[in-house]
Amino acid sequence: MITRDEFRQIAANGTWKQNSSLIQLLGLCPLLAVTTNLVNGVMLSLATIIVMSIAGLAVASLRNLIPHEVRIPVFILIVAALVTVVDLLFNAGLHELYLVLGIFIPLIVTNCIVLARVEAFANKNPPLQAMFDGIFMGVGMLWTLALLGGLRELIGSGTLFSGIDMVFPGLHPLQLLPKDYPGLLLAILPPGAFILLGCLIAWKNWVEARAASRDNRQVPEPAVTGSGH
Repeated sequence: MITRDEFRQIAANGTWKQNSSLIQLLGLCPLLAVTTNLVNGVMLSLATIIVMSIAGLAVASLRNLIPHEVRIPVFILIVAALVTVVDLLFNAGLHELYLVLGIFIPLIVTNCIVLARVEAFANKNPPLQAMFDGIFMGVGMLWTLALLGGLRELIGSGTLFSGIDMVFPGLHPLQLLPKDYPGLLLAILPPGAFILLGCLIAWKNWVEARAASRDNRQVPEPAVTGSGH
């Protein structure tokens, strides 16, 4: 079983405190390459969440049966099997999106986020905790990629949800800026991704610094008592 405090700590670590994209800076290859729009970032993140949660559950359940010397190859085999299933499901059900995401779905096997959490957490904790850790680490990746992809798409082309018709046929992207908006090509290119990622990291650090400063002001100063003569 998992306690409420454990659940809250795992959720907070995955989504904010140990955010894989903004704190650990893992998985930067898909982070920078796929987030040309919001839909691509969200869908790759969902695929990663599925792999991370099931891989964490499987490794935590089998950790006492896996010899320590061969644990890394076994972890990779487990992750590779799950990625293969996800890859085939995307190819069968979302073929157009599958072609857009290309090699980045199979590359989840080598994504440092997945292997790092399997080794650092799932290999040392019970199955339920490991599964939730995988889910919330993926959620942290999801909101980061969604925000980065949304910003790049909006600045680059003035739209949001470009490519949503590949997931939900019949839906169309939102044109938030005027149709004659020329777009900023830099935002869609890799240098724009680096710049916006740096801005997101700076924003997160600012939020945490402001919260820490507020907490420090709320801590009462100890009373000073003088000694009488």
